[in-house]
Amino acid sequence: MPSSKLRALDRLDLSILSVLQRDGRISYVDLAEKVGLSSTPCIERVKRLEKEGYIEGYYAKLNPQALNCAMLVFVEISLSYQSPDAFAEFNKAVEQLPYIMECHLVSGDADYLIKARINDMSEYRALLGDMLLTLPGVKNSKSYIVMEEVKETQSIPLQFNQRS
Repeated sequence: MPSSKLRALDRLDLSILSVLQRDGRISYVDLAEKVGLSSTPCIERVKRLEKEGYIEGYYAKLNPQALNCAMLVFVEISLSYQSPDAFAEFNKAVEQLPYIMECHLVSGDADYLIKARINDMSEYRALLGDMLLTLPGVKNSKSYIVMEEVKETQSIPLQFNQRS
């Protein structure tokens, strides 16, 4: 993750990041053309952005329906007690559950917000059983089953005037 000690991103860096967010498989030649650079300086900038931690990786977006994971569920989890040890123990246990896509420690009424993809209602019942029985310190949970996915993106909004 970039720290405040890193150099500021300029317009070309932000343009590169914007294009790569939309198409991580774009060739360097095409990327260079889109951002108005020749290939060599473009490649050097991408490598620098990777090295400095602005680019963490490249991913394929998979189709959840085709992979029998069409049901999207969000679950609020409240723990019985809040301490660094309780959070660490919970975090470690969550890492072991493959259907959990995201888990965030949050402020508010719940301690954690979990995003999970599963196949159907029977898997949903199993998911709740896993969360309540195997995750340490769970006091209660509240679930939200997604009826329609209105917007989903991995893109971070980039402002060309944020730093320069």
